[in-house]
Amino acid sequence: MGLMAGAALALMAVGWWRGWSLPRVLILLAALWLLVLALLLIVPALAAQAGLGADPRVWAVGGLLLAGASGYGALIGRARIAAHRRWGAGQIAPPGQPQTVHDTSPASDDALERYARHIVLREIGGPGQQMLRKARVLIVGAGGIGSPVALYLAGAGVGHLTLADDDDVSISNLQRQILFRTRDAGRAKVDAAVETLRALNPLIEVTALPRRLGAEDAEVMRGFDLVLEGTDSFASRKGVARACVAAGVPLIAGAIAQWEGQVTIYDPNAGTPCLDCLFPDAPAPGLALSCAEAGVAGPLPGVIGSIMALEAIKAITGAGQGLRGQMLIFDGLWGETRRIALQRRADCAVCGGIPA
Repeated sequence: MGLMAGAALALMAVGWWRGWSLPRVLILLAALWLLVLALLLIVPALAAQAGLGADPRVWAVGGLLLAGASGYGALIGRARIAAHRRWGAGQIAPPGQPQTVHDTSPASDDALERYARHIVLREIGGPGQQMLRKARVLIVGAGGIGSPVALYLAGAGVGHLTLADDDDVSISNLQRQILFRTRDAGRAKVDAAVETLRALNPLIEVTALPRRLGAEDAEVMRGFDLVLEGTDSFASRKGVARACVAAGVPLIAGAIAQWEGQVTIYDPNAGTPCLDCLFPDAPAPGLALSCAEAGVAGPLPGVIGSIMALEAIKAITGAGQGLRGQMLIFDGLWGETRRIALQRRADCAVCGGIPA
């Protein structure tokens, strides 16, 4: 009996090492069981000498019980996968929640295949993908940082994306702004971006907002669940951050310079700082140069924008722990990453009146 158990374990180990599918391993185990049963029935003496036992009834009953348990497990697994897929298509609610009928996409089969890698993630699954589909996200700045943010959120299935930018595409942008192609030079960035994003994922809504947003645009921000900002000047960043505080909308902010970048989530309503808590005053002239003045490594905004998109997906679905109250700093020149804790200022002129 011990020899048989060892052979079965060895077979499973080889299957895991070679990457065999579960059905293939089960078939081989069944073949091994049948071989032993045949030996017990035909040449019991040889089977006894090999340490396989002497009673074929034990093997027969044990094999049938194992086969029944495996079949039941397979049926339960298939039922769970089918239910998970139906969650992803918006047809049923997760267990424990009221079973209401949701609007389903006309391309539900396409959606299931498109978002399959999210749906099988335990932290996202079908319910999380539904949250992404219903989310309304504003991306302020369609440049180096906004490009990967927009591409990844569109690919992830965020249902309503709006891009705000008042600039046109130039040839110098193409070194890092991966939303655009050479043929887009001279076009409004938001128009070219919307075209690219709709081609990437026709199942979502993408809207162009061809203007610069500032502190006076709190009403615009209130129409969204989340704002992501990656503009190229301190004044723009501060204006967007103040509008988000006034609107009560979380802001995922990213900034880059030369080889370094940073990401954080400003959300005073969750007890964490706003941008003015950290930088109440504008930097002195010459200390915060633009990319055009100081230069920037092409892939750097891709790294920072990808982290921002990941934080957005986490924030929408509730997966993991976000960067509220923390700032992630990335040094691309030396390949180093660190995080620092951030604190609100009680006397902040922007968010000081919001209860912590």
